[in-house]
Amino acid sequence: MSASKRVDQIAGHLNYPKGMLAGQVAIITGSGQGIGAECARLFANEGAKHTEKAEGVVSSIQSSGGQAIAVTGDVLDDAYIKTLIQKAADFGNGKIHIIVNNAGYTWDGVIHKMTDKQWHTIVDLHATAPFKIVRAAAPYFRVKDGEPRNIINISSTSGLHGNAGQINYALAKAGVTGVTKTIAKEWGPNFGVRANTVAFGHIATRLTAAKEAGAFVQLPDGEKVALGIPQKQKEAAGGQEHADIPLRRPGTATEAASAVLAVASPLFSYVNGETIKVTGGRAM
Repeated sequence: MSASKRVDQIAGHLNYPKGMLAGQVAIITGSGQGIGAECARLFANEGAKHTEKAEGVVSSIQSSGGQAIAVTGDVLDDAYIKTLIQKAADFGNGKIHIIVNNAGYTWDGVIHKMTDKQWHTIVDLHATAPFKIVRAAAPYFRVKDGEPRNIINISSTSGLHGNAGQINYALAKAGVTGVTKTIAKEWGPNFGVRANTVAFGHIATRLTAAKEAGAFVQLPDGEKVALGIPQKQKEAAGGQEHADIPLRRPGTATEAASAVLAVASPLFSYVNGETIKVTGGRAM
């Protein structure tokens, strides 16, 4: 085969007229804003149908010609997880192809002051909830129909390296990589399921914005958890806040979501059980 024919063959393989995810049904948790919302939009652009948690994002996708439904609820609620999976399967005519476990937030505190409530809330949110979602979706992934199946768990550099003030978040995000590898080893051999982790560094979202901006999450009991990084902490860097990032800037939500799309796509068809770091080179 000549070099030109080989190039043509590769180009043909990379051409997806209906989108790289055409005909696939994806669950993306935490898609109301930030990285999750961008994942939803990018997946829709590639032909995927979505089950999400946000009416506004769904409306935007539908107005652009995509297909999506919103299933609002709390991933810490077992009843909600059951409903989420059932509605996704109904939406997909009995099939689910992709799960992106993205929902989450931080509730920081130094070790000696962290409460049990802080600990359990964040560990349950970032590690237990993804496990329960995957477990509930097992009947739709442990199948042999020749169609691709993907599970993508979102992690963080806090889980890879630890981070002062985030011992709860670090534990959960480190644990999710083990969850990912176990899924790959259990469901890869007989069912062809791919499972990978995407670990983000500093991405510009409400979790990394100035705390003084007032973003918060309200817990079921009414308690409010403030989000963001205190301005004084940012100022303490003396203008060198991103000095440890070779690109010298935070990533955007679109850049983060693009990495998730790449992992879910056929372009990563032989990548399984891996942790893909999206950090701008930070801590390499």
